[in-house]
Amino acid sequence: METDVNYLLHRQQMSLIRAQATGSPEGRAAYEGLARGYINQVEAYRRHNEQQERLVVPAH
Repeated sequence: METDVNYLLHRQQMSLIRAQATGSPEGRAAYEGLARGYINQVEAYRRHNEQQERLVVPAH
C-alpha cells in the first residue's frame, strides 16, 4: 500500500491547529499526540525509502 505523505502532513498540521484551539490541557495533549503520530509515520516512510534506494545497484 502506497503512503500518501501529503495526507499525513495535512493531518499533522490540522492536529496542531486543533491543539492550539482547544481549551483543555487534555485536549491539547491529545491533538499534539496525534500530530506526533503523523510525523512518526512520515519519518518511517522516509527511512523505508532511503533503505530501498541503498539497495538499488547501478547497472554499470
